[in-house]
Amino acid sequence: MYPIPAFVEAGGLITYGFVLDEQWRLVAASIDKILKGAKAADLPIQQPTKFELVIKRRTAKALGVTIPRSVLLRADRVID
Repeated sequence: MYPIPAFVEAGGLITYGFVLDEQWRLVAASIDKILKGAKAADLPIQQPTKFELVIKRRTAKALGVTIPRSVLLRADRVID
């Protein structure tokens, strides 16, 4: 299991983690507030709000792992 989809795209089995683009958007919003005069210490701590499940079928097959259909249906992306 990997933290970012790039590892699955490169041959890993599965990833479940936050959407990196969403995190960068949150960081950019915080930087904008700081540049406009807000104190970093006064800004709230932000946690990820969007998560993504990506599965690679070819790797599962190579490992002899059967991914249940219910998990495949919940996946945001299934790579063949």
